[in-house]
Amino acid sequence: MRHVGLITGAAAAALVAAGAITYAVAEDHGSTAATPLAGSADAGFARDMAVHHQQAVEMSYIVRDRTEDPEVRRLAYDIAQTQANQRGMLLGWLDLWGLPKVSADAPMTWMGMGDMASGKDGSLMPGMATNTEMKKLGTLDGKQAEVFYLQLMTDHHKGGIHMAEGCVSACTVGVEKRLAQGMVDAQQSEIALMADMLKARGAQARS
Repeated sequence: MRHVGLITGAAAAALVAAGAITYAVAEDHGSTAATPLAGSADAGFARDMAVHHQQAVEMSYIVRDRTEDPEVRRLAYDIAQTQANQRGMLLGWLDLWGLPKVSADAPMTWMGMGDMASGKDGSLMPGMATNTEMKKLGTLDGKQAEVFYLQLMTDHHKGGIHMAEGCVSACTVGVEKRLAQGMVDAQQSEIALMADMLKARGAQARS
């Protein structure tokens, strides 16, 4: 419970800082670099992570309706609010740069991994749940829903961390790189928390 409280505080801080980060990107990119190109790592990360985050938001709201456990519900709420906010920033930056929010290129092409994102059963990028898994989550209740959500979200975070690390290495807009590093740090912390929550429920991560 104490750990979830810390996550809650971190999520609140992220929401408060969001406006500053959104506005800062204009000055940051305008003063140090040209507008990113449509095929750049900056644009690719913004597009792909927006899609990745959207599924995490959907997954989190599903489990909030499938359990009464306060610990899982708080974690799900924090993830949903934080990632919905970050998604808004990523899409806002694409608007700022005058770039499209969708691309004909396969997801993760900007990382040189376009051939890995098959899109099979709705899993467009590593870590994303399939359509079948999302439907299954919506049929479970109580402890079963909690365990499956924590397993799915652990996988989701691992895939998200991999992408965010790619942006830290390859993106050129400073504030976007800093946001990506923040995602890495927060999601690694949440993975550790979810491991403890799974253990308390007699389960463990899937991989």
